[in-house]
Amino acid sequence: MSRIQNSAASLSEVHQSVDTTKPRSRWRTLLAFFGPAYLVSVGYMDPGNWATDLAGGSKYGYSLIWVLLMSNLMALLLQSLSARLGIVRNRDLAQANRETYPPVVNFLLYILAEVAIAATDLAEVLGMAIGLQLLTGIPLMWGVGLTVLDTFLLLVLQRYGIRKMEAFIIALVAIVGMSFLVELFISKPQMSEVVKGFVPSLPDEAALYIAIGIIGATVMPHNLYLHSALVQTRKIKKDDAGIKQALKMNFADSAIALNLAFFVNAAILILAATVFHKGGHTEVADITQAHQMLEGLLGSKLAPILFAVALIAAGQSSTVTGTLAGQIVMEGYLRLRINPWLRRLLTRLLAIVPALFVIMIYGESEIGELLVFSQVLLSLQLGFAVIPLIHFVSDKNTMGNFAIGTWTKIAAWIITAILVYLNVRMVFDEVYDLMTGSGGWWVSALVMFLCAGFMALLVITIIYPLMGYRNRDASVNMHTPQLTLGNLDRPIYKRIALALDFSSSDEKVLANALSQGNPDTEYILIHIVESPSARYFGNQSDDHETQKDQEQLDLYLSLLKDRNIKAQGILGYRHRAKSIVRIVQEQQADLLILGGHGHKGIKDWLYGETVNFVRHYVSIPVLVVQ
Repeated sequence: MSRIQNSAASLSEVHQSVDTTKPRSRWRTLLAFFGPAYLVSVGYMDPGNWATDLAGGSKYGYSLIWVLLMSNLMALLLQSLSARLGIVRNRDLAQANRETYPPVVNFLLYILAEVAIAATDLAEVLGMAIGLQLLTGIPLMWGVGLTVLDTFLLLVLQRYGIRKMEAFIIALVAIVGMSFLVELFISKPQMSEVVKGFVPSLPDEAALYIAIGIIGATVMPHNLYLHSALVQTRKIKKDDAGIKQALKMNFADSAIALNLAFFVNAAILILAATVFHKGGHTEVADITQAHQMLEGLLGSKLAPILFAVALIAAGQSSTVTGTLAGQIVMEGYLRLRINPWLRRLLTRLLAIVPALFVIMIYGESEIGELLVFSQVLLSLQLGFAVIPLIHFVSDKNTMGNFAIGTWTKIAAWIITAILVYLNVRMVFDEVYDLMTGSGGWWVSALVMFLCAGFMALLVITIIYPLMGYRNRDASVNMHTPQLTLGNLDRPIYKRIALALDFSSSDEKVLANALSQGNPDTEYILIHIVESPSARYFGNQSDDHETQKDQEQLDLYLSLLKDRNIKAQGILGYRHRAKSIVRIVQEQQADLLILGGHGHKGIKDWLYGETVNFVRHYVSIPVLVVQ
């Protein structure tokens, strides 16, 4: 069930759920802030990176390590800007875009963000499937199908809160890091040659394509949306000192986490350069091929096992953060919120369909090319995430004293210019190849139209915030505006509805209802009959359960009458939540009290989401008694 999200909080389920304001030691304060960047860092070492790192290392040796380093420095700056936006303005990037750009532009930016998330998930699906195949030998098609099952993982993790989720992700990152640390010890690279790879160079034109893929795999657009939301899971003091502390701690968190991601990416490239390039195998861009060759070239059975385990861990960690990014993008741009399992399932299916299509049509040999393409596709989306971000954190009207300085702004725009130039050049090359091919005039016309739209949207994204336009209704101040408390008279409820389930919790529901009422209040006792007969025949049902429920309801009414409490009882039938809503509206109740049983996740599918449904379809206050 979809619903409009009224709360402005990003990731409202865990918003400010980690309190950093409590007095504690400096070390424990630091640990309280650490976590968001590690969830972001998994996107920098997901299976899509492996394909580009393997391609770069096997074909060009160590010569593209500088691209990884440059990408990491870019990522550190951009992620720190993303964290700044979330900390200072309490807005994620999607929300800030919605407040600034016109609806049409916002919708296009939303579509591009969803494309980026789908491309990310495609890499995760393929990586997980390949890892399962390498470790167990199952067919790749089955592995792709099995990746649907990890839809349930996010539900389990969300149940235990953001800190447990962060701990889970950090454990997976540690598995990836330790696996490649052992791989490097086994391969024994020449460090003197590795150091030479930090000198910038592009051996040929093909290296540019791989370099763009590396950048796309490293600086990922969905991570900018993700980081700006995750930092808001920390409750901080909203004065200048508290914001400065949060910015400092989050920068340290980002620096450590992204350096770990750089180590993993560099380890993959160095491994490919040492094992494959040195051995004359310069065309290894396929993860499966790399795995198969490791044992023979290194003479170790442990190396390919670690490679597969790290691949599965990388894919599994990325799948969680990809879902969170999708939730942030959808809620921020559309103010639409859907159940996490449905969001996860839709995202995963969008990735599985093209993966299965490629495997069925072209075979497993083309999977490596599909992985590299997914990373280049990510790179194309970067400008549309980075440009608005720089505008937002540069705006003194909304950021106040925490707007970025001149030198930071210059560095950010230089990075953006490099990214946009590389993307435009790559698009031009691809368009030229298509137009000179044998696709026909209509292909050329379609390509030209799409390119024109791409460039127009890019120009609008750059220029529009400079024109001073804002969506005034959606804008928010950096600090809470000065408000008066107004009239705080206690509300008087004349008709209070109670949804009862004839369990021990009914006493608490009744007690809370009586505490909200007064001597003139009338209480409407509601119970929904859920027998098969009642579901089918409705109020025409007269089965044993319906009779017993009526007797129980009459007993409640009798006990209340003995206490001179005005009450009436109504039985509902068929759909529990819909019947409660209907009865409340028909009886014109002005307060509804429900019993909440505290179940969530998979149990919601089994027992239903009565409270969650009802509260969105009644226009009166709802009190949930746990």
